[in-house]
Amino acid sequence: MTIAAPRPRILTGDRPTAPLHIGHLVGSLQSRVSLQREYETYVLLADVQALTDNFENPGKIRQNVLEVALDYLAVGLDPQVSTFVVQSRLPEIAELTVFFLNLVTVSHLRQNPTVKAEIAQKGFGESVPAGFFVYPVSQAADIAVFGAGLVPVGEDQLPMIEGTREIVRRFNHLYAPVLTEPQALVGRAARLPGLDGNGKMSKSLGNAIFLSDSADEVARKVRGMYTDPNHLRAEDPGKVEGNPVFAYLDAFDPDRAGVQALKDRYRRGGLGDVRVKRHLLEVLEGTIAPIRGRRAEFARDRAGVEVLLREGTARGRDVAARTMVEVREAMGLDDFRERGRRPQEGEKA
Repeated sequence: MTIAAPRPRILTGDRPTAPLHIGHLVGSLQSRVSLQREYETYVLLADVQALTDNFENPGKIRQNVLEVALDYLAVGLDPQVSTFVVQSRLPEIAELTVFFLNLVTVSHLRQNPTVKAEIAQKGFGESVPAGFFVYPVSQAADIAVFGAGLVPVGEDQLPMIEGTREIVRRFNHLYAPVLTEPQALVGRAARLPGLDGNGKMSKSLGNAIFLSDSADEVARKVRGMYTDPNHLRAEDPGKVEGNPVFAYLDAFDPDRAGVQALKDRYRRGGLGDVRVKRHLLEVLEGTIAPIRGRRAEFARDRAGVEVLLREGTARGRDVAARTMVEVREAMGLDDFRERGRRPQEGEKA
Protein backbone atom coordinates (compact mmCIF):
# COMPACT_ATOMS: atom_id res chain seq x y z
CA MET A 1 0.00 0.00 0.00
CA THR A 2 1.30 3.43 -0.94
CA ILE A 3 1.15 6.03 1.81
CA ALA A 4 0.36 9.52 0.54
CA ALA A 5 2.95 12.15 1.36
CA PRO A 6 1.73 14.80 3.81
CA ARG A 7 0.55 18.03 2.24
CA PRO A 8 2.74 21.11 2.73
CA ARG A 9 1.44 23.27 5.56
CA ILE A 10 0.36 26.90 5.17
CA LEU A 11 -0.30 29.51 7.85
CA THR A 12 -2.19 32.65 6.97
CA GLY A 13 -4.55 34.99 8.75
CA ASP A 14 -5.69 38.49 9.67
CA ARG A 15 -5.88 40.90 12.60
CA PRO A 16 -9.61 41.15 13.45
CA THR A 17 -9.76 44.91 13.91
CA ALA A 18 -12.72 45.23 11.51
CA PRO A 19 -14.53 43.15 8.89
CA LEU A 20 -12.48 42.44 5.77
CA HIS A 21 -12.56 44.55 2.61
CA ILE A 22 -12.17 44.04 -1.13
CA GLY A 23 -8.44 44.70 -0.86
CA HIS A 24 -8.19 41.56 1.27
CA LEU A 25 -10.25 39.72 -1.34
CA VAL A 26 -7.81 40.27 -4.21
CA GLY A 27 -4.74 40.46 -2.01
CA SER A 28 -5.10 37.19 -0.11
CA LEU A 29 -8.56 35.67 0.28
CA GLN A 30 -9.00 34.47 -3.30
CA SER A 31 -5.59 32.77 -3.25
CA ARG A 32 -6.36 31.13 0.11
CA VAL A 33 -9.55 29.65 -1.32
CA SER A 34 -7.71 28.31 -4.36
CA LEU A 35 -4.89 26.81 -2.26
CA GLN A 36 -6.86 25.33 0.65
CA ARG A 37 -7.27 21.86 -0.85
CA GLU A 38 -3.70 21.69 -2.11
CA TYR A 39 -2.15 22.59 1.24
CA GLU A 40 -2.85 21.82 4.89
CA THR A 41 -4.13 25.29 5.74
CA TYR A 42 -4.37 27.03 9.12
CA VAL A 43 -6.06 30.43 9.18
CA LEU A 44 -5.21 32.47 12.27
CA LEU A 45 -7.54 35.11 13.66
CA ALA A 46 -4.77 37.13 15.27
CA ASP A 47 -6.71 38.80 18.07
CA VAL A 48 -3.69 39.10 20.37
CA GLN A 49 -1.80 41.06 17.72
CA ALA A 50 -4.91 43.18 17.11
CA LEU A 51 -4.81 44.20 20.77
CA THR A 52 -1.31 45.67 20.41
CA ASP A 53 -2.86 48.90 19.08
CA ASN A 54 -6.44 48.35 20.30
CA PHE A 55 -5.74 47.35 23.91
CA GLU A 56 -8.22 49.92 25.24
CA ASN A 57 -11.10 48.30 23.37
CA PRO A 58 -10.90 44.50 23.61
CA GLY A 59 -14.65 44.21 23.03
CA LYS A 60 -14.14 45.54 19.50
CA ILE A 61 -11.61 42.78 18.81
CA ARG A 62 -13.84 40.08 20.31
CA GLN A 63 -16.75 41.17 18.12
CA ASN A 64 -14.63 41.29 14.97
CA VAL A 65 -13.29 37.77 15.45
CA LEU A 66 -16.76 36.58 14.54
CA GLU A 67 -17.15 39.16 11.76
CA VAL A 68 -13.90 38.09 10.10
CA ALA A 69 -14.87 34.43 10.45
CA LEU A 70 -18.11 35.26 8.60
CA ASP A 71 -16.05 36.89 5.84
CA TYR A 72 -13.88 33.77 5.57
CA LEU A 73 -16.92 31.55 5.18
CA ALA A 74 -18.59 33.91 2.73
CA VAL A 75 -15.65 33.99 0.31
CA GLY A 76 -15.38 30.19 0.28
CA LEU A 77 -12.91 29.13 2.95
CA ASP A 78 -14.17 25.72 4.04
CA PRO A 79 -13.75 24.96 7.78
CA GLN A 80 -13.69 21.24 6.93
CA VAL A 81 -10.54 21.88 4.88
CA SER A 82 -9.04 25.08 6.33
CA THR A 83 -8.65 25.16 10.10
CA PHE A 84 -9.76 28.45 11.70
CA VAL A 85 -7.79 29.21 14.87
CA VAL A 86 -8.28 32.02 17.42
CA GLN A 87 -4.82 33.18 18.46
CA SER A 88 -5.60 34.13 22.06
CA ARG A 89 -6.72 30.57 22.84
CA LEU A 90 -3.25 29.17 22.13
CA PRO A 91 -0.98 29.97 25.12
CA GLU A 92 1.73 28.02 23.29
CA ILE A 93 2.15 30.98 20.94
CA ALA A 94 2.75 33.34 23.87
CA GLU A 95 5.29 30.90 25.34
CA LEU A 96 7.21 30.61 22.08
CA THR A 97 7.12 34.39 21.66
CA VAL A 98 8.91 34.79 25.01
CA PHE A 99 11.60 32.32 23.93
CA PHE A 100 12.00 34.08 20.58
CA LEU A 101 12.35 37.52 22.20
CA ASN A 102 15.75 36.42 23.46
CA LEU A 103 16.89 35.73 19.89
CA VAL A 104 16.31 39.18 18.39
CA THR A 105 17.71 42.61 19.26
CA VAL A 106 15.91 45.92 19.73
CA SER A 107 18.01 47.51 16.99
CA HIS A 108 16.98 44.76 14.56
CA LEU A 109 13.29 45.38 15.31
CA ARG A 110 13.76 49.13 14.80
CA GLN A 111 15.19 48.49 11.34
CA ASN A 112 12.24 46.41 10.15
CA PRO A 113 10.78 48.53 7.29
CA THR A 114 7.24 47.23 7.76
CA VAL A 115 7.24 48.08 11.47
CA LYS A 116 8.74 51.52 10.80
CA ALA A 117 6.07 52.27 8.20
CA GLU A 118 3.22 51.14 10.46
CA ILE A 119 4.54 53.10 13.46
CA ALA A 120 4.64 56.23 11.27
CA GLN A 121 1.16 55.54 9.85
CA LYS A 122 -0.35 55.16 13.31
CA GLY A 123 1.47 58.23 14.65
CA PHE A 124 2.95 56.47 17.66
CA GLY A 125 6.24 58.38 17.68
CA GLU A 126 8.13 57.51 20.84
CA SER A 127 4.93 56.28 22.49
CA VAL A 128 4.75 53.03 20.54
CA PRO A 129 3.40 50.24 22.80
CA ALA A 130 6.00 47.56 23.49
CA GLY A 131 3.53 44.89 22.37
CA PHE A 132 3.19 46.55 18.97
CA PHE A 133 6.95 47.07 18.67
CA VAL A 134 7.67 43.35 19.11
CA TYR A 135 4.70 41.98 17.14
CA PRO A 136 7.03 40.67 14.37
CA VAL A 137 8.40 38.28 17.00
CA SER A 138 4.89 37.16 17.89
CA GLN A 139 4.22 36.71 14.20
CA ALA A 140 7.33 34.53 13.93
CA ALA A 141 5.98 32.41 16.80
CA ASP A 142 2.63 32.07 15.00
CA ILE A 143 4.37 30.63 11.96
CA ALA A 144 6.83 28.43 13.82
CA VAL A 145 4.37 26.94 16.29
CA PHE A 146 2.32 25.57 13.37
CA GLY A 147 5.39 24.29 11.54
CA ALA A 148 4.29 26.21 8.44
CA GLY A 149 6.56 25.74 5.47
CA LEU A 150 4.74 28.33 3.37
CA VAL A 151 3.26 31.70 4.32
CA PRO A 152 1.23 33.59 1.68
CA VAL A 153 2.11 37.29 1.89
CA GLY A 154 2.20 40.50 -0.09
CA GLU A 155 5.53 42.01 -1.01
CA ASP A 156 5.27 44.50 1.88
CA GLN A 157 5.35 41.57 4.33
CA LEU A 158 8.54 39.95 3.00
CA PRO A 159 10.70 41.56 5.74
CA MET A 160 8.46 39.83 8.31
CA ILE A 161 9.06 36.43 6.76
CA GLU A 162 12.80 37.01 6.49
CA GLY A 163 12.82 38.01 10.16
CA THR A 164 11.00 34.77 11.01
CA ARG A 165 13.54 32.76 9.03
CA GLU A 166 16.40 34.42 10.91
CA ILE A 167 14.83 33.68 14.31
CA VAL A 168 14.13 30.05 13.37
CA ARG A 169 17.66 29.58 12.05
CA ARG A 170 19.12 30.96 15.26
CA PHE A 171 16.90 28.75 17.41
CA ASN A 172 17.79 25.64 15.43
CA HIS A 173 21.51 26.48 15.58
CA LEU A 174 21.54 27.20 19.33
CA TYR A 175 19.36 24.33 20.50
CA ALA A 176 18.30 21.68 17.96
CA PRO A 177 16.86 21.70 14.42
CA VAL A 178 13.23 21.19 15.42
CA LEU A 179 11.56 24.23 13.82
CA THR A 180 10.59 24.64 10.17
CA GLU A 181 12.17 27.54 8.28
CA PRO A 182 9.28 29.06 6.29
CA GLN A 183 9.21 30.30 2.74
CA ALA A 184 7.14 33.24 1.55
CA LEU A 185 4.47 32.54 -1.05
CA VAL A 186 4.06 35.92 -2.74
CA GLY A 187 0.72 36.59 -4.41
CA ARG A 188 0.57 38.19 -7.84
CA ALA A 189 -2.26 40.62 -7.07
CA ALA A 190 -1.27 44.25 -6.67
CA ARG A 191 -2.36 46.16 -3.58
CA LEU A 192 -5.55 48.15 -4.06
CA PRO A 193 -5.31 51.88 -3.41
CA GLY A 194 -7.78 53.45 -1.02
CA LEU A 195 -10.98 55.11 -2.17
CA ASP A 196 -9.28 58.45 -1.51
CA GLY A 197 -6.30 57.59 -3.70
CA ASN A 198 -3.94 57.76 -0.74
CA GLY A 199 -1.85 54.66 -0.05
CA LYS A 200 -3.42 51.23 0.14
CA MET A 201 -6.97 50.36 1.09
CA SER A 202 -7.01 50.14 4.86
CA LYS A 203 -9.49 49.52 7.64
CA SER A 204 -7.79 52.08 9.87
CA LEU A 205 -7.72 54.82 7.22
CA GLY A 206 -11.44 54.54 6.51
CA ASN A 207 -10.93 54.29 2.74
CA ALA A 208 -12.22 50.78 2.13
CA ILE A 209 -15.19 48.93 0.65
CA PHE A 210 -16.03 46.09 3.02
CA LEU A 211 -17.27 42.68 1.95
CA SER A 212 -20.19 43.18 4.35
CA ASP A 213 -21.21 46.59 2.94
CA SER A 214 -24.77 46.87 1.63
CA ALA A 215 -25.43 47.61 -2.04
CA ASP A 216 -26.37 51.19 -1.12
CA GLU A 217 -23.16 51.62 0.88
CA VAL A 218 -21.02 50.31 -1.97
CA ALA A 219 -22.77 52.69 -4.38
CA ARG A 220 -22.21 55.66 -2.05
CA LYS A 221 -18.51 54.85 -1.71
CA VAL A 222 -17.99 54.35 -5.43
CA ARG A 223 -19.71 57.66 -6.24
CA GLY A 224 -17.38 59.45 -3.83
CA MET A 225 -14.16 57.85 -5.11
CA TYR A 226 -11.15 59.97 -5.95
CA THR A 227 -10.36 60.21 -9.68
CA ASP A 228 -8.21 62.55 -11.77
CA PRO A 229 -8.77 65.99 -10.18
CA ASN A 230 -8.00 67.68 -13.52
CA HIS A 231 -10.65 65.69 -15.38
CA LEU A 232 -13.37 68.31 -14.95
CA ARG A 233 -15.53 67.56 -17.99
CA ALA A 234 -16.28 64.33 -19.86
CA GLU A 235 -14.60 65.67 -23.02
CA ASP A 236 -11.35 66.49 -21.20
CA PRO A 237 -8.46 63.99 -21.43
CA GLY A 238 -8.08 62.10 -18.15
CA LYS A 239 -5.26 60.36 -16.33
CA VAL A 240 -5.54 56.62 -15.75
CA GLU A 241 -2.33 56.15 -13.75
CA GLY A 242 -2.97 56.67 -10.04
CA ASN A 243 -6.73 56.65 -10.61
CA PRO A 244 -8.32 54.18 -8.16
CA VAL A 245 -11.34 53.59 -10.40
CA PHE A 246 -9.16 51.98 -13.05
CA ALA A 247 -7.07 50.12 -10.47
CA TYR A 248 -10.29 48.49 -9.23
CA LEU A 249 -11.39 47.66 -12.77
CA ASP A 250 -8.00 46.01 -13.36
CA ALA A 251 -8.54 43.92 -10.23
CA PHE A 252 -12.19 42.92 -10.68
CA ASP A 253 -13.35 43.27 -14.30
CA PRO A 254 -12.67 40.03 -16.21
CA ASP A 255 -13.19 41.83 -19.55
CA ARG A 256 -9.57 42.90 -20.08
CA ALA A 257 -10.21 44.23 -23.58
CA GLY A 258 -13.17 46.24 -22.34
CA VAL A 259 -11.13 47.79 -19.54
CA GLN A 260 -8.39 48.75 -21.98
CA ALA A 261 -10.97 50.37 -24.25
CA LEU A 262 -12.27 52.41 -21.31
CA LYS A 263 -8.75 53.51 -20.44
CA ASP A 264 -8.02 54.58 -24.01
CA ARG A 265 -11.24 56.57 -24.23
CA TYR A 266 -10.67 58.20 -20.83
CA ARG A 267 -7.16 59.27 -21.88
CA ARG A 268 -8.45 60.74 -25.16
CA GLY A 269 -11.43 62.46 -23.61
CA GLY A 270 -15.09 61.66 -24.05
CA LEU A 271 -15.64 59.47 -21.00
CA GLY A 272 -16.93 61.05 -17.81
CA ASP A 273 -16.20 59.94 -14.26
CA VAL A 274 -19.89 59.29 -13.56
CA ARG A 275 -20.13 56.81 -16.40
CA VAL A 276 -16.94 54.93 -15.58
CA LYS A 277 -17.92 54.76 -11.91
CA ARG A 278 -21.31 53.38 -12.91
CA HIS A 279 -19.54 50.60 -14.79
CA LEU A 280 -17.24 49.94 -11.83
CA LEU A 281 -20.25 49.68 -9.50
CA GLU A 282 -21.80 47.02 -11.75
CA VAL A 283 -18.53 45.06 -11.73
CA LEU A 284 -18.10 45.31 -7.95
CA GLU A 285 -21.70 44.33 -7.24
CA GLY A 286 -21.22 41.28 -9.47
CA THR A 287 -18.37 40.25 -7.14
CA ILE A 288 -19.70 41.38 -3.75
CA ALA A 289 -23.41 40.48 -4.02
CA PRO A 290 -22.87 36.67 -3.90
CA ILE A 291 -20.44 37.08 -0.99
CA ARG A 292 -22.93 39.32 0.80
CA GLY A 293 -25.66 36.74 0.32
CA ARG A 294 -23.58 33.85 1.65
CA ARG A 295 -22.44 35.98 4.57
CA ALA A 296 -26.05 36.71 5.52
CA GLU A 297 -26.82 32.98 5.47
CA PHE A 298 -23.92 32.14 7.79
CA ALA A 299 -24.76 35.08 10.05
CA ARG A 300 -28.15 33.54 10.80
CA ASP A 301 -26.32 30.87 12.82
CA ARG A 302 -23.67 32.79 14.74
CA ALA A 303 -23.67 30.16 17.46
CA GLY A 304 -22.72 27.58 14.83
CA VAL A 305 -19.86 29.81 13.64
CA GLU A 306 -18.60 30.05 17.22
CA VAL A 307 -18.67 26.25 17.45
CA LEU A 308 -16.53 25.82 14.35
CA LEU A 309 -14.09 28.40 15.74
CA ARG A 310 -13.80 26.44 18.98
CA GLU A 311 -13.33 23.17 17.10
CA GLY A 312 -10.72 24.62 14.75
CA THR A 313 -8.89 26.27 17.63
CA ALA A 314 -8.75 22.94 19.48
CA ARG A 315 -7.19 21.26 16.41
CA GLY A 316 -4.73 24.11 16.08
CA ARG A 317 -3.78 23.87 19.73
CA ASP A 318 -2.98 20.17 19.31
CA VAL A 319 -0.46 21.11 16.59
CA ALA A 320 1.00 23.92 18.70
CA ALA A 321 1.30 21.68 21.77
CA ARG A 322 3.27 19.06 19.81
CA THR A 323 5.63 21.77 18.55
CA MET A 324 6.21 23.09 22.06
CA VAL A 325 7.09 19.63 23.38
CA GLU A 326 9.92 19.56 20.84
CA VAL A 327 10.90 23.16 21.61
CA ARG A 328 11.13 22.54 25.36
CA GLU A 329 13.09 19.33 24.83
CA ALA A 330 15.50 21.15 22.51
CA MET A 331 16.03 23.83 25.16
CA GLY A 332 16.32 21.37 28.04
CA LEU A 333 13.09 22.57 29.64
CA ASP A 334 11.30 19.22 29.52
CA ASP A 335 10.39 18.63 33.19
CA PHE A 336 13.87 17.17 33.93
CA ARG A 337 12.75 13.72 32.83
CA GLU A 338 14.66 11.37 30.60
CA ARG A 339 13.71 12.61 27.13
CA GLY A 340 11.13 10.64 25.23
CA ARG A 341 10.24 8.48 28.23
CA ARG A 342 7.57 8.82 30.92
CA PRO A 343 7.83 7.09 34.32
CA GLN A 344 6.20 3.68 34.43
CA GLU A 345 3.67 2.67 37.07
CA GLY A 346 5.38 2.20 40.42
CA GLU A 347 8.57 3.95 39.21
CA LYS A 348 9.69 7.18 40.81
CA ALA A 349 9.30 10.23 38.58
